[in-house]
Amino acid sequence: MAESDWDTVTVLRKKGPTAAQAKSKQAILAAQRRGEDVETSKKCSGRLWGRVPFQTGSPVGLLPTLSFALALHDPGAAGQNKQHSVTKNTAKLDRETEELHHDRVPLEVGKAIQQGRQGQGLTQRDLATKINEKPQVIADYESGRAIPNNQVLGKIERAIGLKLRGKDIGKPIEKGPRAK
Repeated sequence: MAESDWDTVTVLRKKGPTAAQAKSKQAILAAQRRGEDVETSKKCSGRLWGRVPFQTGSPVGLLPTLSFALALHDPGAAGQNKQHSVTKNTAKLDRETEELHHDRVPLEVGKAIQQGRQGQGLTQRDLATKINEKPQVIADYESGRAIPNNQVLGKIERAIGLKLRGKDIGKPIEKGPRAK
């Protein structure tokens, strides 16, 4: 027991600050006060823009970073999140004055669907079940809010027996022999 002294403590290694602690504002300010060189980098949309050593007391600390950032900018960086990146066409889209929107079902078609459905004594839910669609789809077509889908229009046409596409909207479908 004489060899080990309980009052003496030997530290074999001391852990440095973690990455999160080293990046904190307090750690950066403390390092600058001690006179150590601090390296700063700017990131934008996941891309590294510039890495410039920051000289303590330098009034122009960010100017080299911005010019260096423009030199390092790589718009074709692979594996980056492209959702939020700015493309060349953004300015072109901003200058565009035309409003783009999807075509909707004309009210004439909606009224024809409603009249044909009521003529057969069907509710919107019954018609939707008959054509394997949701009742909201029928409501959207009748009110003119739906984006036209030829497959859905064809199923409604066959279910109510009225034409909903072309020139003869609302007229009965002529059932003739199908061509093979």
